[in-house]
Amino acid sequence: MTVDLLIEDDRWQAAGLDALAERACGAALARLGVVGAEISLLACDDARIAVLNAEFRGKPAATNVLSWPSEDRAADEPGGDPVPPEDLELGDIAIAWETCAREAEAAGRPFADHVTHLLVHGTLHLLGYDHIDDKDAALMEGLEVEILGKLGIADPYEEAGA
Repeated sequence: MTVDLLIEDDRWQAAGLDALAERACGAALARLGVVGAEISLLACDDARIAVLNAEFRGKPAATNVLSWPSEDRAADEPGGDPVPPEDLELGDIAIAWETCAREAEAAGRPFADHVTHLLVHGTLHLLGYDHIDDKDAALMEGLEVEILGKLGIADPYEEAGA
């Protein structure tokens, strides 16, 4: 697996994003048996991701993570497994510093754990998983929790203090 990392915001360098990406993306790909894949990762700030979000999703606001799969791998039926990738250049992920930091603090989670979750989430999107439909969301979230658990990271969907 290769993560081609472009850092536009130096705070990501200091946070060790390269190692977090290798660990998170690698764990997601390993869980699904995808070998030899390539992912492009843009580490940016809220201003940059807001432009991307407006351009590609029509939502002119910052978000935590965006992904652009290289091909449509979505399942035929809600809750079904996506089509395995034919193209091992899976696509692109962008992640925004300020939103990630704000969300981690608000949730009371370590920044590295939150970023790891978002990178697993983005990687699953590249592989055709989604959360628009309830059945798809249950499948995707279950995989996220399983992968993160193997990395020693708590369930991000569990309420704090529950």
